[in-house]
Amino acid sequence: MSPQGNGFAELPEEAPPLAQTRTPAEFTAALRTLRITSGLTYRQLESKATAHADSLPASTIATTLGRVTLPHERFVAAFTRACGLGDEEIRHWLDVRRRIALTEHAATGEEGDDGSGTSALGALAPASNPRWRRAAGLLGAVGIGVAGTLSVGSLFQDPLAPGALPAMPVIGLRLPAVGSWARVHPARTPELCLTEGRDRTGRYPTAVAAQLPCTGAALPQVFLEPLDKNIVQIQWHHPKYGIGCLTVLSRGPGRDLLEPRDDCADDNGAQRFRIERFGSFAPVHFRIRPVVTGHCLSLRNQDTEDGAEVVQGRCSGAPDQEFLIQLTPPPRTAAGGDGATR
Repeated sequence: MSPQGNGFAELPEEAPPLAQTRTPAEFTAALRTLRITSGLTYRQLESKATAHADSLPASTIATTLGRVTLPHERFVAAFTRACGLGDEEIRHWLDVRRRIALTEHAATGEEGDDGSGTSALGALAPASNPRWRRAAGLLGAVGIGVAGTLSVGSLFQDPLAPGALPAMPVIGLRLPAVGSWARVHPARTPELCLTEGRDRTGRYPTAVAAQLPCTGAALPQVFLEPLDKNIVQIQWHHPKYGIGCLTVLSRGPGRDLLEPRDDCADDNGAQRFRIERFGSFAPVHFRIRPVVTGHCLSLRNQDTEDGAEVVQGRCSGAPDQEFLIQLTPPPRTAAGGDGATR
């Protein structure tokens, strides 16, 4: 996993005070820090923005805060307002943003404020490269796989209208409708966590989901974002590369592996996972099923060793397809200063 091209440099380790920010990356890091202090989730921020007559989709917040490019003024205004800042504080944020934009413009000779590479809310256009590096062509392959299997995915979805999620949207898991930080453990090896690893065959060169000791110092923080009834998005908040959503790979050398990608989308079936209570165990065991195929997540070759890759495959009822989900308090400082807390 490595940053790649067009504004996807590594995120700053810490955000400097707002008045001392000098670069787009530092400014975005300051926004992530603001979110930490706000104590609000993406969906809560979206709701608060709506109450102020602003449009601030949760997916846009996740994407924008995970980047190192300068967000659009409209995003900054809506985001800071949703975080609870007053008019004077919001003007201060906008003044700092304009200063950085003018400095960037003077240095590059390009207009970075309203260029065609950004949307009205500051998210980069889809043509930009992802921060969580992927092999060429795989994103298109996943997109084709999703489109070609919509009829299969629909068998496993129970969609609800936006805002209609129940208070506890996942049966057997006390996951609030606004989502929660979490750790996911293989049921057979609860001392291990599903986290960032590598394809041990060497065929796929970038970060993938694997089981590793939970004590790793640089683990991405996991956030479960409810999308529909019993369906979640699994976000990784990484200390260097920001926010990525676990995505099932449909073909190529990484086929059936899970890779974190920064193009998070609520409607991407390869990023939607059905959480199902399984058996009558205590603590509760769950199966995790990618909506795009209806298969089950498991460990490659039913391996119990550190570093075993998480893969999708036919649901067999084997022990390696059972997981424990531990909801955790918000981290004191979210990975990379992204500020995603609840």
